[in-house]
Amino acid sequence: MDTPEPVIEVRRSARRRRTVQARREGERTIVMIPQAMSEEEAERTVRELVAKLDARVARRRGPQGDVELERRAVELADRYLDGSVRPFSVRWVSNQNKRWGSCSTADRRIRLSDRLRQMPGYVVDYVLLHELAHLLHADHGPAFRELVNRYEKKERAEGYLEAVEQLQR
Repeated sequence: MDTPEPVIEVRRSARRRRTVQARREGERTIVMIPQAMSEEEAERTVRELVAKLDARVARRRGPQGDVELERRAVELADRYLDGSVRPFSVRWVSNQNKRWGSCSTADRRIRLSDRLRQMPGYVVDYVLLHELAHLLHADHGPAFRELVNRYEKKERAEGYLEAVEQLQR
């Protein structure tokens, strides 16, 4: 299956003198450049802006595939849990509509809702760390909370998820 070519729309503006800008509108990338920019400079500028935008989006979204997700889980376990736990598997699932993630302490399998894929990376990291902490402490007691509280963006991520849940009601 071939992936479709990205749609890049270049908009030239007589009002722009030096500034350039790129943004996403759905599946389309809009690049705004000055009207007077040469074709050669425009091509170079568009390539650079699209590459920067792609990199920024990738950083914000976090891991997209199961392999990336598993790799990220190991990184988080090493960083926040002193490498004291290793999941057997970590994967995205599409059948979790009420919870963000789940884990089985018996077989060390972690599943994250694919609804998280479009959320910022720090939110995915929080949910992943939450589930990793459950591999060490099945409940939400003080020992569990102490582990999860190590994540510096915990409150921000919880606020984000709470806002999403409010919007879905």
